[in-house]
Amino acid sequence: MSYRRHGLGVSPATVMFLALAAIWGTSFPAIEIGLHSIPALSFAAMRYTAAGVIILAYASIATDRWRPRSKHEWLAASVAGVLVIAVYHGLLYLGELRVSGAVAAIVVSLTPVLTAGLATVLLDSDIDLVEGLGLFAGFAGVVIVASPGSGSTDLLGVALVFGGALAFALGAVLARPLDTDLPIETMEGWAMLIGSAVLWVGAGARGESLVGVEWTLPAIASLLYLTLVAGCIGFLLYFELLGRIGATELNLVGYLEPVVAAMMAWLLLGQVVDSQAVAGFAAIFLGFALLKRDVLSAVAIDTADAVRSH
Repeated sequence: MSYRRHGLGVSPATVMFLALAAIWGTSFPAIEIGLHSIPALSFAAMRYTAAGVIILAYASIATDRWRPRSKHEWLAASVAGVLVIAVYHGLLYLGELRVSGAVAAIVVSLTPVLTAGLATVLLDSDIDLVEGLGLFAGFAGVVIVASPGSGSTDLLGVALVFGGALAFALGAVLARPLDTDLPIETMEGWAMLIGSAVLWVGAGARGESLVGVEWTLPAIASLLYLTLVAGCIGFLLYFELLGRIGATELNLVGYLEPVVAAMMAWLLLGQVVDSQAVAGFAAIFLGFALLKRDVLSAVAIDTADAVRSH
């Protein structure tokens, strides 16, 4: 895999970037549909058990290492599995029992802002006044989404999704000192399996059972979509884009996901995101723009150069 960055621009990377945003944005209403029939943590566990097996099978073919070998590598996979897969998705699925997928996507878009804040606290990263304002704007956005007056939100539901986003950000920060030579496909596959095991334990603790589940066509379609499309195809696109444009620019996909989630929630479920949630999302994006103003400027320059070259 080549790790030379090309930028987004008008290129195959742009097409893959938009496809990834569409796939992962659609996953939020897909989760909501499946939760009508399948218990929350069992639903997440099934998805990542199956996706983990598929990704590892791919890793065994596409890479030279299909499993971790050292304690350090197992620790890295475990951190990703517990925080990024299990805690994040467990809280997200529980949160979507109370809030719409579109609102959940807006709250999750805070993740890059939370990552920057946690890096400052845990890794002694420097932060200037503008970046501090960015952190404040991001948190203010979640407060706007969760505050009374919005007919589409529930305070506990937003809190659960926010907790999931915080866990994802914490996993991303803790993974930095644990950087390994393990292929990312292998890392992701084992993280999925470790995370799904934790989710199965959580499902048992909640008393969830699949015995009485009514396997309706929408529930089956939701599970298949989340496993095969959002899980497998989505992560394969993610791996490819990681090599083409780098992790920092790839974070921008999180700000297209709420737009896609809102459109699909309207098409599939007849839901409309209210103006308060839109204002919250605008504040969160402003926070990200202040924190990553250099990245956004570089993307804009790359895009303009690519357009001129065509």
